[in-house]
Parts: sequence; C-alpha cells; structure tokens
Amino acid sequence: MNHISEGFLTAVQLLIRGDAETYSAVSATIRVSGYSISVSLILGIPLGFLLGYYHFRGKRQVRLLVDTMLALPTVFIGLLVYAFLSRRGPLGEWGLLFTLPGIAIGQTILALPIVIALSASAVETMDQHLRITLISLGANQRQLFFSTLWEVRHSILAAALTAYGRVMTEVGISMMVGGNIKWHTRTITTAIALETNKGLFSMGIALGLVLILIAFIVNLSVSFLRKRS
Repeated sequence: MNHISEGFLTAVQLLIRGDAETYSAVSATIRVSGYSISVSLILGIPLGFLLGYYHFRGKRQVRLLVDTMLALPTVFIGLLVYAFLSRRGPLGEWGLLFTLPGIAIGQTILALPIVIALSASAVETMDQHLRITLISLGANQRQLFFSTLWEVRHSILAAALTAYGRVMTEVGISMMVGGNIKWHTRTITTAIALETNKGLFSMGIALGLVLILIAFIVNLSVSFLRKRS
C-alpha cells in the first residue's frame, strides 16, 4: 500500500509544479479529442436526425450497421486507420501517420456511430405531435431540423458527452496510429499504460487524476447547460 500512497503524493506534486512531460500528454489528449468530437458532432447530428426522422428503404439495415459499429474494438479501428495512412496505404502521401490529426481520424470513426445512434434514438422518441404541428404551421426543412434538435437537446448533450468520454479514454487507436511518441503524440491513456509498465506509478496516477478532473468538468458543464435551458 505504501507505493500507492506515495504514488498519489508524487502525482499531486507533478501536477502542482507543472511537470512538462505530464502536461504534454494532457495537451495532446485535449487537442486530439477536441478535433475528433467536433467532426463527430458536425457529421453525426445531421445524420442521426435523418436516420431517426425519416423513413426510407433500407433504414433498418442502416440502423443495424450503425449499432454494430458501436461495438468496434479500438485496436481494430487503429489497424484500419494505420493501413490507410501508412506509406503503402491509399492515404500515405498525406503524412498523417504518427500525428495528432491521424489519431483524430481514428477517434472520429470511434465516436461518430455513438453520436448518430443516440441522436437517432432521441429523434425517434420525440413527441410526434410536434412534427405535425410544425408542418401545419408551414415550417420548412431547415426549421423542422432545428426545432427538432432543440426539443431533444438534452439527449444530444448526452450523446456528445458519451462520445467524448469514449475518445478520451481509448488506448488502441492512439497507440497504433500515434505511435506513443514522447512530446508529440503521447496521450494521457498511452502515457498511463507506458509509465505503469515501467513501474512509474506516480505519473500514471497523475494523468489518471487529470482524466477524472476533465470528466468532472465536462459533466459539470453539461449539468449547467441543462439548468440554463
């Protein structure tokens, strides 16, 4: 138990004195997760609306595909993205392998099905009388879209929070696509795995505390927005 208590004490010291290596991993994590969640929301919310609002041929199959993608292992996504971004891959000339944008591509693939599926479920469970009322009042497609999203805004926030938590805590994509390069692509989760394997519990605990703090801030922000709305 001594090494655990000592690890927590050292972890707090690392965070207070602004250890460069620790905060480098924190910065990389915040940046790459910000990239991926932004793209996932921009693409996922409209696609989730279309999937949940309209009825079309093959909708059941599309929904099944989206739900299946929710269970994709991160290492499998990392393998696919690595194959596409490597020198022999079709996107190798872009030079995205072992970069933060490369990791963001993989994390977007991970988060996008979550946003689509939860947004679609939220739209499907919306009061159907709202749609009839809006159409009877002469609302166009744009007004239908934004009015519907406003009605299910809490569920959209929950979808965004779920997706953000998923990309913040994943390891496989960051390790395979980013390469865990110190000062460059090393994220919080890959740093925790590396430092723990090396027996350096203090830095692993410090980064774990940062993850918990970020999760707390995100949840607090969502709770605040819900109260304001």
